[in-house]
Amino acid sequence: MSADLAILGARVRTLDPDRPAATAIAIEAGMIVVVGGDAAVREHCTAATELIDGAGLAIVPGLVDAHQHPIVGAETASGIDLSAANTVAEVCTELRAARGRLAKGEWLRAHSLAYETFAGEEVCADAIEQAVDGAPALLTFFDGHTALASRAALAAAGIDGPRSFDDHSEVVCRDGAPTGELREVSAWALVEAAAPTRSDAQRRALFAQVLADQNAVGITGIHAMDGSPRTLEDYAALEAEGRLTARIIVPYGVDPSTPVREYPLLVAEGARRGRLWRAGVAKFFIDGVVESGTAWLFGEDANGGGLTPFWPDPEAYREAVRIFDAAGFQCVTHAIGDRAVHEALNAYRDAAVVNGPRGRRHRVEHIETVADDDLRRFAAEGVVASQQAIHTQWIDAAGGDPWSKALGAERAGRGFRLAELRRSGAGLALGSDWPVAGYDPRVGMAWARLRRPAGMRGVERFNASQALTALEALEGYTTQAAMAVGEQRLSGVIREGCRGDLTGFAEYPVECDADSLPDLPVLLTVVAGRPVYRAA
Repeated sequence: MSADLAILGARVRTLDPDRPAATAIAIEAGMIVVVGGDAAVREHCTAATELIDGAGLAIVPGLVDAHQHPIVGAETASGIDLSAANTVAEVCTELRAARGRLAKGEWLRAHSLAYETFAGEEVCADAIEQAVDGAPALLTFFDGHTALASRAALAAAGIDGPRSFDDHSEVVCRDGAPTGELREVSAWALVEAAAPTRSDAQRRALFAQVLADQNAVGITGIHAMDGSPRTLEDYAALEAEGRLTARIIVPYGVDPSTPVREYPLLVAEGARRGRLWRAGVAKFFIDGVVESGTAWLFGEDANGGGLTPFWPDPEAYREAVRIFDAAGFQCVTHAIGDRAVHEALNAYRDAAVVNGPRGRRHRVEHIETVADDDLRRFAAEGVVASQQAIHTQWIDAAGGDPWSKALGAERAGRGFRLAELRRSGAGLALGSDWPVAGYDPRVGMAWARLRRPAGMRGVERFNASQALTALEALEGYTTQAAMAVGEQRLSGVIREGCRGDLTGFAEYPVECDADSLPDLPVLLTVVAGRPVYRAA
């Protein structure tokens, strides 16, 4: 046996209780073959082995972002970043400058727009028309559930009034005319379809760069929540070209507009896989987001919304879950409101009754507010909680933000209950929801531990009792992320027989002060025994 890669003289935190620490690792054919001391690893080295001097390296299992939209993010992030714009005037300044750089026929694209920007005013095209100067423009809000289209973009899409959708998306209208606000993806997909498209090669080049950028912050794997049979072609092509530098789990989106007759076709696609990617997961949306009033709640929100599920017929959602569960798929459901979480848990429970016990765990994504009884069900019913601690960056502990105002104090007080979920015995995987929030896991772990911005010690913490420990935060990106997709015997720990996915820091994240964590240097990222990032 000859190792392809060996790291010697490092500090290794394995997260394996049987061998918590080591100094050296040997990897062969993408799998870890030896974990131990330098001498034991050297026995498996030959002249062909790539040796890495681990002096100064603090190595942990490879970090995995358990909820992300990498291909959508790669395309979206190529537009204007409006995350720093606090007013409509600032948005218009950015748009006006970008308008001057547009090529003929090019659309103006922007992302990460905050709801607070409009400060209670109507979200409408009139607010940006002068700035875009007649150009087709599409601005997406930070959460990916609302968009704002200019008049030219609406005209290009043929939108001149209300539209009907199979889900509860909406072209917002005033006096029968579209305002430009588009709620939920089916509505703004109409405008997307009218915009110029990139070639497959252009899209894949964008995605390859995004992967390289994510490798540089220690990411070795992604649970990609924007999957489809077409995206599998992207992953297969990138892998064939040697440009796929992270492991990808690819859920297929199933929504009310997906014809039931197509379910068997998606089921058949579930067996597709490559060396670093695989399908076999079905992703459902059962509600939207709190800020736009599309989250599904037990009682209406402060603005009179919150009572409508994304699926007009919730039984159709439950039936879809039963079908994919019976086919052996893991089911993943976007559920933000407390009623949505409740109904997702019910759907999984009912599927188990009909189909029998399953050898995999289903997941609920986001869980921004949850009732006490439903929180306890996660551990009892074997359902994984997948949350994004970094989303609390938009919540004011004093309750002055749109999310808190819409929910009210009682429901906001049950917001982002990471600690309670984890300590109840439930699996808790952590991610970013990028491009909704930044993908840097160091920042994500800091938010999970602090419940406030890193470096701002005087800022009040949102629901401080829900903070995770340093180890729990790291496990959310390692052992818990692996368990979330049934791969705990293959990844999430550094052990013989596990995948050769590693992240090397200058210091252990669990020993780093949480306020300093976002600046902790990443020195090495290894995927399947291949170094995909090394610090200069």
